[in-house]
Amino acid sequence: MKLFSGNANRALAEKIAGYLGLPLGESLVQRFPDGEVRLQLGESVRGNDVYVIQPTAPPVNENLMELLLYADALRRSSAGRINAVVPYFGYARQDKQSIGREPISAKLVADLIERAGYHRVIAIDLHAPQIQGFFNIPVDHLRSVRLFAEYIEREGLVDGSVVVSPDAGRAEEARRLSNLLGLPMAMLAKRRTGPTETEVTYVIGDVEGLRPLIIDDIVSTGGTIRRGVDALVAAGAKPEAVVMATHAVLVGPARSNLSHMGIERVVFTDTIALDAGEGYEILSTAPLLAQAIRAVHTHQSVSALI
Repeated sequence: MKLFSGNANRALAEKIAGYLGLPLGESLVQRFPDGEVRLQLGESVRGNDVYVIQPTAPPVNENLMELLLYADALRRSSAGRINAVVPYFGYARQDKQSIGREPISAKLVADLIERAGYHRVIAIDLHAPQIQGFFNIPVDHLRSVRLFAEYIEREGLVDGSVVVSPDAGRAEEARRLSNLLGLPMAMLAKRRTGPTETEVTYVIGDVEGLRPLIIDDIVSTGGTIRRGVDALVAAGAKPEAVVMATHAVLVGPARSNLSHMGIERVVFTDTIALDAGEGYEILSTAPLLAQAIRAVHTHQSVSALI
């Protein structure tokens, strides 16, 4: 088994390699003066079971191209099996046609990954679970909800809390967290006012006098979170919200929105590289991904991790 890493999140790749007791494979990933990606493997991979660790986080297109070029280089170098470890799957929010005459970009990206030569994909918290069906190769869809449950228990935040889903799409994950912690659940009802804008209309469930534990998969601009906290506080919730999200995309006014006075803590995982000095608490997905890689390599079940 060999592990390789692109430039998207090398720190996470190094942690995964440490858990598996393996070095990262030697490779060169550079840019030509015109911006084209240049990739060269620095060691033989003939017959090996290879795992390329590369979230397609911003800059999405550059990181996606690195992922695709790795597959082509490995295939041409006679690797035995080529596996894409994509902790964050970009383009996942474009999983359907919202209006006419637009692409289903997530399906196109799935086709590109498959046609490039990958035999399997390992991902965490896909924005839309049906993306698994966009592939004709196996997809191991891992979930981070247990990491958040362990964090809440470890920090003593269970008593007096309510799990909150920011929308109907994340209700299933919120239900999983509420079951793990034995807590009540609430949900925010919202409507989309534009491609990247939403409006919270009301709160479903009782949040009076409770600390909101908001769980989401992606925080992009943070606007939904800010408006959700406003709605929760207006409904009587304590202004002590704990925001938990798997993928910290954080673009535009995200950091300003997350500094809302009603938010006490912000917790992310490390699927996307973050500066530890930003004040957010970061949970590592490296043990989860390392276990999944080991299970796939040894032909063991991944169901227990899912």
